[in-house]
Amino acid sequence: MSDKEKATLLKDQGNAALNAGKFDEAIRFYSEAIKVDPSNHVLYSNRSAAYCKAAKYDDALKDAEKTIELKPDFVKGYSRKGAALAYLKKYPEALSAYNEGLKQDPNNEQLKDGIREVKAQASEMANNSGFPNPFKGPEVLEKLRNDPRTRDFFNDPSYIKLLTDLQSNPTLMVEKLKDPRVMTTLSVLLNIDLSNANMQDDDVDMETPPPPKSEPSKPKDEPMDIELTPEKKQAIEEKDKGNQFYKDRKFEEALEHYNKAIELDPTEMTFLTNKAAVYFEQKDYETCIKECEKAVEVGQENRADFKKIAKAFSRMASAYMKLKDYEKAKTYYQKSLTEHRTRDTINKLSEVEKILKEEERKKYLDPEKALEEKNKGKECFQKGDYPAAMKHYTEAIRRNPDDAILGLHNRAGLLIRIKTRIRIALKLETLRGYVRKGMALMALKEHAKASSTFQKALEIDPNNQEALDGYRKCISQSSSNPEEIRKQAMSDPEVQQILADPAMRLILEQMQNDPRALQEHLKNPDIAAKIQKLLESGLIAIR
Repeated sequence: MSDKEKATLLKDQGNAALNAGKFDEAIRFYSEAIKVDPSNHVLYSNRSAAYCKAAKYDDALKDAEKTIELKPDFVKGYSRKGAALAYLKKYPEALSAYNEGLKQDPNNEQLKDGIREVKAQASEMANNSGFPNPFKGPEVLEKLRNDPRTRDFFNDPSYIKLLTDLQSNPTLMVEKLKDPRVMTTLSVLLNIDLSNANMQDDDVDMETPPPPKSEPSKPKDEPMDIELTPEKKQAIEEKDKGNQFYKDRKFEEALEHYNKAIELDPTEMTFLTNKAAVYFEQKDYETCIKECEKAVEVGQENRADFKKIAKAFSRMASAYMKLKDYEKAKTYYQKSLTEHRTRDTINKLSEVEKILKEEERKKYLDPEKALEEKNKGKECFQKGDYPAAMKHYTEAIRRNPDDAILGLHNRAGLLIRIKTRIRIALKLETLRGYVRKGMALMALKEHAKASSTFQKALEIDPNNQEALDGYRKCISQSSSNPEEIRKQAMSDPEVQQILADPAMRLILEQMQNDPRALQEHLKNPDIAAKIQKLLESGLIAIR
């Protein structure tokens, strides 16, 4: 493998890490690539983007300046420099960097957007009147947890961190807007529908296969920022003729003109992606993919706009979708997104992932294994191992949901019999009674109550292995899902009544500030009983 190929591979790995939000990992890959190919301006540009996302703005600025030094006509270098200076709040220098870039490309929209954004930030800083932070407030979390658009976000710890960062530093919002959850969160908090807001580009330069974009209804012209020679002008004329035939669905004639365009100007990848569009319409998906591969190769060799490369990858992914090769379709949609993020591509990737998930679910189906799991569940129940019985019955349903009546019946019957066993166990103030009750409560996922029951069993026999194992499982489950424990506890009317008592709330507050106050309060039998109830529910713990 040549040094250039090695650097390209490392850069691709860096792009993938950056797209996944692994900024330090991306920086490491880009740095290794720079060691192999130190004259490649794109590597410094990409590392500058990674440094910016990692909030290492001084390093981002150094890499942006190195990018410009290596290739002064590379417009993205000025965009990187402007962004880094803006983050450092050096607004005049940022404006100067963006304007320098416009001298290279007066029509560059990204640079113009940067200028507008910097002016707005500078104006806000100069006229700061204490604009309220939308992410802060006593009802923010409750509002987000109750709204169906954001409720599931709380299952991901990274979302909690995201909210915390925005609450403490709302200026991060511009940087974080690349996370679609931020836009959804703002929609909920501001009661404004922002679902159709324009999505920012994922600011990454790539010279290798990018992710796919949506399949257009017709080949779309792309501006060529090059001086047009007579051959190039003639090539564009041939392409235009091909486009007209394409619109008229005269595909053979369209191919003829696209081929002439390629002969006249073999450096323009658009002609190849237009050919691929013809083959796609003709349902010749394998040839479509090959033409897109050629287009990517030509684009990389001639430093084509990353959006063009993204389009080629997107068209490849669409072809793979038609061939029902969903894994490859997913791969190329992901590549497209590392080059250029569009909502359409994101939606198509989501569609592929749903298909793959459904295929995975279908592969999991197995009536024979379902029967095995059902029988295992029956054996575990007969042994009194209720949690294991519930696990096997649930697995039986997953393995054969189309014939789940028996499995559901067994599981429902199991729940009824577990509750019956609890009532029996309550009357059996014996070691075995406590163990059975603890196992039954575990099956019902009432881990706090189960833990308390196993403790009573251990008071009778500290070496009882079943009680020890049950107690350890309860502690493990309790620590792994505190939110579930809180919800379960709050559904108990007795717990609700205790927490509604102002005197008890005051006592709990005293216990939190002064643990020694607990001993005094436990002398009152009524208060001791209430505290014991809260302990069993898992809402409080004594260390």
